[in-house]
Amino acid sequence: MKKNTSPGSFRMIQGLSLVVVLLAAGCASIPAPTEQIAVSKAAVDSASSAGGNEFAPAALRSAMEKMDAAERAMTREEYLVARQLAEQAQVDAQLAASTARSVKAQKAAGALQEGNRVLRDELNRVTK
Repeated sequence: MKKNTSPGSFRMIQGLSLVVVLLAAGCASIPAPTEQIAVSKAAVDSASSAGGNEFAPAALRSAMEKMDAAERAMTREEYLVARQLAEQAQVDAQLAASTARSVKAQKAAGALQEGNRVLRDELNRVTK
């Protein structure tokens, strides 16, 4: 029994095989972003410690959700997605931490200004 393969179909099979091999090699070359995951987790923890829950809840929640999604992508070995989500989580966490520190600083400045006002009032009362 003779197979009915033409030179054109053989080339197409070779081309498809090459594409499959290249795609597999490309996916295999993306390393697991374990370092980025660790850095992002640390950023989320830092934002939480800085008061992100109280002063920047939306940004911190976003960071935590993206971190969870990055960890799920790692489990599925979708390393490019995991890296991107971890990087986004890190940025959101940094925003939450910066916002929390800024709000705390503004509150402290307000308290100092109020203290200064009370002292000025007291000085004015005593000197009159």
